Amino acid sequence: MTEERPPKPPFTEETARLKVRAAEDAWNSRDPTRVARAYTPDSRWRNRAEFIEGRAGVEAFLTRKWGRERDYRLIKELWAFRGDRIAVRFAYEWRDAAGAWFRSYGNENWEFAENGLMARRIASINDLAIGESDRLFRWERGADGRRPDDYPGLSDLGL
Repeated sequence: MTEERPPKPPFTEETARLKVRAAEDAWNSRDPTRVARAYTPDSRWRNRAEFIEGRAGVEAFLTRKWGRERDYRLIKELWAFRGDRIAVRFAYEWRDAAGAWFRSYGNENWEFAENGLMARRIASINDLAIGESDRLFRWERGADGRRPDDYPGLSDLGL
């Protein structure tokens, strides 16, 4: 059976927004296996200066990432789309093992296979040290980590 991950390209504004929110929800779960299933088996990533290949590579990367980035909360926002590509901007907040807080800002370019799985992800990310009082992503984390629908997005928060 062929894997599929709707919505599939070509994207409309509505389906691109659905794809972005589905990705945000998956990443907020902090479940490396769940997130990795959204990518093609031979997917290729550039995350900052790290190059990652395939689902196993994605899963290993995310396992390391969320081992370091505690209390992770992410918001993604659609920037642009066309055909089988989506551009996203995002921010996430996290703390390190010493308790220092950070907000990481970035942009992602996504390219999808016909079945709706992501084949390529290119991410550029910068980290900013913030104080605990500067945090903006304070929703209560349920079992799935999902940002509530009525919680402000990046533009609403002035980011």
